[in-house]
Amino acid sequence: MKKMFLTSSVKFVAENIANKIGKGLRTAFVTTASETEGPNLDWLVTSRAAMGDAGFDLFDYTVTGKTYEQIEGDLKDIDVLHVHGGNSFYLLLQSRKSGFDKFAKKFIDNGGIYIGSSAGSVVAAPDIEIIRRIELDNLVEELKTFNAFNLVDFIILPHWGSEKFRNVYLDERIENSYVEGNKIILLTDTQYVLVEGDMYRIVDVEDKKK
Repeated sequence: MKKMFLTSSVKFVAENIANKIGKGLRTAFVTTASETEGPNLDWLVTSRAAMGDAGFDLFDYTVTGKTYEQIEGDLKDIDVLHVHGGNSFYLLLQSRKSGFDKFAKKFIDNGGIYIGSSAGSVVAAPDIEIIRRIELDNLVEELKTFNAFNLVDFIILPHWGSEKFRNVYLDERIENSYVEGNKIILLTDTQYVLVEGDMYRIVDVEDKKK
């Protein structure tokens, strides 16, 4: 049965998720989306630390420059696939080039657990056109289409209510989203969508320490 945890910010909900799936699970921490976001990656470091503290057995991994066969071999023994945040379009581009999008679907179909954080949750959607930003048009041109992983039939818009992302939403994202045909879920940093089979629900973890 499909099992996914689509988070806005995994560091606030990692313990809650670990309590549901168990501790000590071998987890690939996919950092690809952060490769365009340097040099300050404190947010990634704190997320990794939160997952480690929650009991995940982590190792860092990138799909950039890999082939599908390499990814399949490297990740053959994992229990959990965690795709972390950063640039959603860069993540999608590298996933298409490497075949990681296809690997993720096969992994989930075979009973693996997928945890997305921010961009890693966004790309689970069928299409990510509504998060398009002008400064990312070079990546958009290379992608040619906005088709994403298509793991779920909705799109996550993360960090709702966060002051840091206020202008992104008010200046672009709300206007882009205000069209028919999009099934949208706005998530705060203490919420995630739990997907089990064909069912999904929003889980709210009020204590940010979790």
